Amino acid sequence: MDGMQMRRRGLFGAGGALVVGFVLGARPAAAWTDKPVALDQVDSFLAIDAAGRVTAYVGKVDLGTGVRTGFTQIVAEELDVPMASVAVVEGDTALTPDQGATYGSLSIQVGGVQLRQAAATARRALLAEAASRFGLPPEGLRCEDAAVIAPDGRRLAFATLVGGRAFSLAVDANAPIKPPEARRVVGRSAPRVDIPEKVFGRFRYVHDLKIPGMAHGRAVRPPAMGAIAEAVDEASVAGIPGLLKVVHERGFVGVVAETEWAAIRAQRALKVRWSAWAGLPEQAKLWEHVRATPVAQRQVTSETGDPAAAIRGAAKQLSASYDFAIHTHGSMGPSCAVAEFRDGKLTSWSASQATHNLRKQLAMMLAMPVEQVRCVYLEGAGCYGRNGHEDAAVDAALLAKAVGRPVRVQWMRHEEHGWDPKGPPTLIDLRAGLDAAGKVVGWESEAFIAKGAGGNVDLVAAELGGLPRESLSSPGNIVHNLAQPYGFPAVRTTCLRLESTPFRPSWIRTPGRMQNTFAGEAFLDELAAAAGADPIAYRLSVLEDPRGREMLERVAKLSGWQARPSPVRDQGGEVLRGRGVSYVKYELVRTYVAGVAEVEVNRRSGAIRVIRFFVTHDCGQIINPDAVTAQIEGNIVATVSRVLKEELTFDRSAVTSLDWASYPSITFPEVPEIVVELVDRPAERPWGAGEPTAAIVPSAVTNAIFDATGVRLRSVPFTPAKFLAALQGT
Repeated sequence: MDGMQMRRRGLFGAGGALVVGFVLGARPAAAWTDKPVALDQVDSFLAIDAAGRVTAYVGKVDLGTGVRTGFTQIVAEELDVPMASVAVVEGDTALTPDQGATYGSLSIQVGGVQLRQAAATARRALLAEAASRFGLPPEGLRCEDAAVIAPDGRRLAFATLVGGRAFSLAVDANAPIKPPEARRVVGRSAPRVDIPEKVFGRFRYVHDLKIPGMAHGRAVRPPAMGAIAEAVDEASVAGIPGLLKVVHERGFVGVVAETEWAAIRAQRALKVRWSAWAGLPEQAKLWEHVRATPVAQRQVTSETGDPAAAIRGAAKQLSASYDFAIHTHGSMGPSCAVAEFRDGKLTSWSASQATHNLRKQLAMMLAMPVEQVRCVYLEGAGCYGRNGHEDAAVDAALLAKAVGRPVRVQWMRHEEHGWDPKGPPTLIDLRAGLDAAGKVVGWESEAFIAKGAGGNVDLVAAELGGLPRESLSSPGNIVHNLAQPYGFPAVRTTCLRLESTPFRPSWIRTPGRMQNTFAGEAFLDELAAAAGADPIAYRLSVLEDPRGREMLERVAKLSGWQARPSPVRDQGGEVLRGRGVSYVKYELVRTYVAGVAEVEVNRRSGAIRVIRFFVTHDCGQIINPDAVTAQIEGNIVATVSRVLKEELTFDRSAVTSLDWASYPSITFPEVPEIVVELVDRPAERPWGAGEPTAAIVPSAVTNAIFDATGVRLRSVPFTPAKFLAALQGT
């Protein structure tokens, strides 16, 4: 092994099998284990059992995006084993390394790359061990079908070389991965490993978990978000059969029963006297409230030249304000979790996308050593940010502790919409100056955003119950893409981080990047229109990055773009049609996306429909083309829903959009035709595909609406009422 003298006893540890798991439907066979989880150890990521089956351990989790299949492909490729021989364990804090929460399109880019390097290290070790046994140099050996094969045909199975024992080997960052020309699995479409079980109803979600002795719990939430339980009348539910306990800890109130229906009945019937609270702003004055909120920090995210002076001296000056509504996650399935205290230790099963973070939060909240808490990921309803999964886990833990039994908690629809953390409101002011030729001489923008507090979100039960918790207020890392990818001569982009925000804030798919790209790309379209220029040509005139230019040129060809200024001239009829373009280099450091939206707008009713969406996408090396395409399509469908329909409604005390009627989402007939062109770069590192496409959707749609009608919509969602009001104002 490149100068390392390998010996059979030195390479592979003599310990027992590393594959540790549990069967869904029963308690874990081994709830606590000494398996390595450090990021620098091969054994943290991989194990090969006595039958030659491979288990991959990853801290990232599959939220329904298909990354489980990508991880399987990566391991199968580097170890030369069939995909069917690879199992993936995700997000179990006792078994998997902490690779960070599953967000930011980093599952493959970070988690997959780390897993691949561990597999490459293991492969090199297996070759070295086989070489020692064959008495041959490793350079002449090859791996195939979970075995090392010598030139003379002799074969040593991985099960023989290492089966059931530890590698006892550090991950080598220099262990060579397979070159593109040698790959047979990575870079090719593979069916998702989870789909057959889901299609035929056999897949086991967290909602399906049952363990012996399990009771059912429900939290009783206040009618106003900041209300406190002043008195609880336990006698009001005394007649419900199967009720085990009413739990009241300061502001947290819950019930536990033998059956789920009994818990629901008790949740509905329990009489609680709540304090009054009306601390939310008026929804009609939300943006005045945002502007009036004290600024905790002023952060300049890019600065070149003196844009203020350039704008003052410009031949033409333009300004605009863009706002993006508060959104809920709207997960189709409710949050669910199970918790069990056993031998002084807590095991929590949930669909949390941040189990390692949740473990720390639970330990702090319950004043337990973190080593005594285990969080296990089981797939639930997709969340793409941070919805109620962690909150359900806390509900379950508090109730399980109170009754000394395992407790399952499942939220209801009104809880999901009313109490999950929200995508915070975003307001962005922009100013620019153009010279006599229509070129940008100065650009300024200021974004009013939530303050930012790192990797976690406040937990409802901990907050209501006054339990120990981190000092959190909002998610961080939502300032990306306010800085521009274009070569303007003078630029200043500034984030005003606000001291507070109306609701418990969280990330929702493409957080910050979507809002900032929406404002920047739509305002750039305004500048192109003011200059009388074609929107794609205008972007290309100030974009130097060759990969970005390629995406715009490709999407122009893909969509059959006809170069002309916007809007369309002399378009008659009741239904108007237009197209709009948008572009992003995600966080200005990775994944390039360009898109063209085609829309129809009914000028009489104000109804807006996205009929087609074209995307060109460069995320470097592609692991599974079908999966990337599916992610792009999912981004477009979900974001079209957000920009045309979705908006949280509330009064002074609580959320009022508590169902699908009051918080509508896109329907199947409204899904646009989607055309995707992927650009694969097999020699590059893989980048993320789970979020970037969503960033371009709002701006492409509003740019298309302007192209069709001459009306500029700057406020998400683009509802018929907003369009008709803007039309009357033109």
